[in-house]
Amino acid sequence: MPEIQSDRMASSSTAPLIALHSAPTTPPASADPIPPDQQKVTEYSLTRRSLVMSSGIAATAALTSMLSAPAAAPAQAQTEPDATPHMRVGPVHSAHQAAELALPALAIIALNRMGFGPRPGELAAFNALAATPEASLAAYVEQQLHPETIDDSACNALIDSYGFTTLGKSLPQLWADHIKKEGVTYGERLLPIEETRKATFLRALHSKRQLVETLADHWHNHFNIYGWDSSWAAPVFVHYDRDVIRANMLGNFRQLLEAVAQSPAMLYYLDNQSNSGGNPNENYARELFELHGMGAENYMGVVPLIINNGSFEHPAPKGPDGKPLLYVDDDVYGATTCFTGWRTDNNTGLFKFDANAHFPYQKVVLGQLIPASQGIKDGHDVLDMLARHPSSARYICRRLCRRLISDEPPESVVQAAADVFMANLDAPDQLRQVTRAILLSPEFRTTWGEKIKRPFEYVASLMRAAEADFTPENSFFWSYEAMGQPLFAWSPPNGFPDDKATWSSTMPMLQRWRMCNNLIEWHYGGEGPNKDEKRLPLINPAGVKTPYALVDYWSDRLVGVQLPDNERQPIVDFISGGRNPNFDLPATDITERLRYMIGLIFMAPSFQWR
Repeated sequence: MPEIQSDRMASSSTAPLIALHSAPTTPPASADPIPPDQQKVTEYSLTRRSLVMSSGIAATAALTSMLSAPAAAPAQAQTEPDATPHMRVGPVHSAHQAAELALPALAIIALNRMGFGPRPGELAAFNALAATPEASLAAYVEQQLHPETIDDSACNALIDSYGFTTLGKSLPQLWADHIKKEGVTYGERLLPIEETRKATFLRALHSKRQLVETLADHWHNHFNIYGWDSSWAAPVFVHYDRDVIRANMLGNFRQLLEAVAQSPAMLYYLDNQSNSGGNPNENYARELFELHGMGAENYMGVVPLIINNGSFEHPAPKGPDGKPLLYVDDDVYGATTCFTGWRTDNNTGLFKFDANAHFPYQKVVLGQLIPASQGIKDGHDVLDMLARHPSSARYICRRLCRRLISDEPPESVVQAAADVFMANLDAPDQLRQVTRAILLSPEFRTTWGEKIKRPFEYVASLMRAAEADFTPENSFFWSYEAMGQPLFAWSPPNGFPDDKATWSSTMPMLQRWRMCNNLIEWHYGGEGPNKDEKRLPLINPAGVKTPYALVDYWSDRLVGVQLPDNERQPIVDFISGGRNPNFDLPATDITERLRYMIGLIFMAPSFQWR
């Protein structure tokens, strides 16, 4: 992906965070000759820059190596009773299997995991909500779970100022303007997803409804589609984001499941648009079980139904109600025929049922006989089964806990959330209640360092902390997408990885360094009077001059806490440049090194955990 041009962002080769090659100490042969009286000054400047670069590289390497350090231990995990077996992927970690990191203030945990990190002043606002951190958390959770009560007019006005033309269009309008219109161009087909991507970044940075943005990101990954398909998904992506995901993510899971199933984006993405009685296509039904509903952790494998004297029995172990706890391939095949005839109306983009394409005969799914000639009800019955299944409850809640707490959340909080899920199967705010149970759990409050910010979260939190004057222009996205998480662009249906190991390996860290460096040097560019000014207004207070004071001031300003010694000292060593860190630095040294020092703080583990 091309580097951002220097009139908008400084090239990554000019800063220490990512410059893995040495700066030249002599000008290239093609350069104009340097007058003799300037050669010493130039060589001195280049030598200083090379020193800054090399010391920055060393500090960054030291800091990022700490990302594999042990995490803070979660509350004691509870093993699941043998009466409800299921197939898990990965180990279950107990409370005492990891050495502890010091827990930060609850405000830091909440604002980094319920949102995209604090902006200046938001930690104090959180703490002012109540007399204790726990009470402040309860108040903040309740506020965020009712986004309609939060005044977000400033963010809405900012989005409106960009003059987006597709975000308010209905599904039939999107279909008419961006698919059916005669002579529609490639750019017109992509416009709805382009504007959705820009609005998503703007909301992550500026919306006060931070939990809404976090949950939207989560559910987009849970019900992942590749949104940049110009034929079908991109033209209707506004509908998928606004009317399918956001409209239902605090509502009832069964309604969310059906909204996804009937959306044109999903019907085309997983090929159910072509699923018919005479030509079945199992893609959607398989992902419905494996990713959307029960989860691959509850897949028993290719095990046939047990047939005895004309009757059948499901091979999976049974729950107290006698229903199977796991699914097999025959369940996927049965469900495939239930969804035959589910279509998008080619004239309007709305959902329709084509009875002529439906397989009308009886089916068997999860041990339940589905009668013949039910039509569209066959698919509704399958959605009912999955939405009301205890294994689905645990899987859905495990994924939410994985997003909001840790890569391997304790079974105690997963089961507690699943109990809320099952107790509110018909509640219109079922998912709101489940989310509340997770956010108010002891495990949420007492776990830290088991998640790392993914690229979207990292960049959004960096710009929020630095109060960046962000513009969603193409040069930004060219640089951002090299980090590995271009929005709505994960091709497989399983969504972007959400684990620490994936995003803390070498290449993701390398690209993170590059993006961090690009952002701290991001200029307005263009031809205006502010073209040389930077978009991140990182102005150092006049009285902050010693290396220790500089690191501590900016750590508190950007992270919310003073960094632990093992993170603090490499940054102090960098900014001091060999001087005594207790003495004031010359103003020229502060000017030269300040932004690079801030970049190191942004690369410190304390900033990257969530």
